[in-house]
Amino acid sequence: MSTPTKKSNKSTITIVILLIIIAVQSIKIYLDYQEKVEVKQQLVSTEEDLAGTMQRLNDVKAELDQKITEIQKLGGDVEDLKKAKAEVEKELKRSNARSSKALAELKDRLDGYEELLKVKDEEIEKLKTVNKELFTENRTLKTKQNKLSDSITSLTKNKQELASKVALASQLKAENIVVKALNEKGKERDSPFKNRWFKKLKVEFNLAENKVAPIEGKKILIRITDTNNQVIFDQGRGSGTFMLNNKEEFYTAAQEILFDNTRQKLTFFYEKGSDYAEGNYLVEVFTEGYKMGEVRFEVK
Repeated sequence: MSTPTKKSNKSTITIVILLIIIAVQSIKIYLDYQEKVEVKQQLVSTEEDLAGTMQRLNDVKAELDQKITEIQKLGGDVEDLKKAKAEVEKELKRSNARSSKALAELKDRLDGYEELLKVKDEEIEKLKTVNKELFTENRTLKTKQNKLSDSITSLTKNKQELASKVALASQLKAENIVVKALNEKGKERDSPFKNRWFKKLKVEFNLAENKVAPIEGKKILIRITDTNNQVIFDQGRGSGTFMLNNKEEFYTAAQEILFDNTRQKLTFFYEKGSDYAEGNYLVEVFTEGYKMGEVRFEVK
């Protein structure tokens, strides 16, 4: 009877050992499964964290672009922003596979970029204030410049007007213009004239007093125009040309004088060398491109 009992005990021990082994294996399988679940959950969490971090990177890059553009327009320095943008772009080009340590470092840098953006917001507000003040100062300065320019223009215009008035006021006038015909004996006759009396034509006048005109040399011209509006002209007898209203004109005779403002009398003698056609004639007196006076005479 001892032999069967021993066999029974042995079988019981074996079963217990098998049960223990099965229990240990079950626990190990369960623990391995739990570990895999935790690893999977950790991977999912890491991927979600990385995706969120990359989105933050993209958002930071967009804000950096915006801040660079805005600060450049305001005239500020953007070198630090450009440097940060280059670093962000470099991170965005990297593979998304990162260790937990690398991801943590990236988050720290992101915090720094976001802090930089906040600082730049304050800088932008200051730049806007400065630019507004500069705009106001420039507008005020421009207004003053415009007023000064208007004053200078007005002063120049007044000066030009005054110069024109002075130039006009300083023009000489021929007064008491008299035309007479002289015969061969020098006897004078008044208009109307007859050709048989003509040897020379005498034109005489005074230079009117002018307190504005300077004492200086003048060239006084006379121009005699016949009834057909043709100038009596003979270069061999002292005739020539002068400028009148930007146009070259003929004159009949000329004299160089010193104007001394004493109402000096001038006398011109002109010998035509041929008969005068019947009709009305005009004698005009000029100097320096303007007319000083005129008178008419008649030949019958």
